[in-house]
Amino acid sequence: MEIETAAKNESTSAADDNELQLVSFKIGSEEFGVDILKVQEINRMVDITRVPQAPHYVQGVINLRGKVIPVVDLRKRFNLEVQEHDKNTRIIVVDIGGTIMGMIVDAVSEVLRLTAGTIEPPPEIVTGINAEYIKGVAKLEDRLLIFLDLSKVIDVDEMVDVGQ
Repeated sequence: MEIETAAKNESTSAADDNELQLVSFKIGSEEFGVDILKVQEINRMVDITRVPQAPHYVQGVINLRGKVIPVVDLRKRFNLEVQEHDKNTRIIVVDIGGTIMGMIVDAVSEVLRLTAGTIEPPPEIVTGINAEYIKGVAKLEDRLLIFLDLSKVIDVDEMVDVGQ
């Protein structure tokens, strides 16, 4: 089943209070996750219109079914090396406090169901992305997943200005 369809199906099923559902995605070699309840849809790359004087990590805006939404490049946001988009690049459309925006990621992996006990607080010394963006680290069987706090990753006030 396509991830786009899986995300929609997973979001409509009832989740146990102790269970979290995450959409996992990759940026470089790292795997990240966001709460599926914040994800509206996952799209392939489309043409993005640049916006003058937008923050460096804002790629621009897109027209999503008649609505103009800002798009953030998470590689730029996390100060990682920028790379060309390919067939796996996706725009994850999220709702952060009523503001709709897109996030460019290298690839979407899967929808995961995790118990709250598998997520630990971030370690005190975190290298790479700024620790304030991290809600926790999920321990999976063979890998770790960084659980992002979208309200900290993206400054909604800046995005509202860009999308208008």
